[in-house]
Amino acid sequence: MAITAKRPWTRDWAGGHYSYGAVDPVTVSVIIDAPREDVFDYLQDIANRPAFSDHYVADWRLTREGSVGTGAGARFRLKMPLNRFAWADTALVEVERPHSIVEAGRSGKANRVRTLATWKLAPSASGTTRVSLTYETQPVMPSDHLRDALGARRWTQRQLARALRRLRSVVEGEEQTHSGANPDVAGG
Repeated sequence: MAITAKRPWTRDWAGGHYSYGAVDPVTVSVIIDAPREDVFDYLQDIANRPAFSDHYVADWRLTREGSVGTGAGARFRLKMPLNRFAWADTALVEVERPHSIVEAGRSGKANRVRTLATWKLAPSASGTTRVSLTYETQPVMPSDHLRDALGARRWTQRQLARALRRLRSVVEGEEQTHSGANPDVAGG
């Protein structure tokens, strides 16, 4: 696994300049037997995330009452082994119906590691949808880079791949969702 120390970010984090020190992104994808608009509608509601990602996140809390569209966010705890600083947050920062959703967030000690998740939805053969998720982190300290090098990146890739398989099962109706179990709203 290579860590690239001088690779520019793909997004403009600080309003006009690129940061360095990003770890190579993790990309996973899946084909879902559903129209792209239906998959997009499901994904843009951040309250739906625990239905397919509760195997690696816990204590999911919405940051506001509205869970759909730009600005919707959540705070949660990662179930990563040996992770002392498990809390993370994410918010939808770009929503382009029905093509893409971009989430920005933070994780790690004192929320110093920036995260970026980009969901791309493309039409595929015979009415199916190809969903690709690219996840990037921007470690700040050498200890954050070390954590990624010692397995956090591989762990994240495995969890995201499983989440997309579960997303396919949920959207196609094969897996039961948490009916009636709405996430809590932080501070509410």
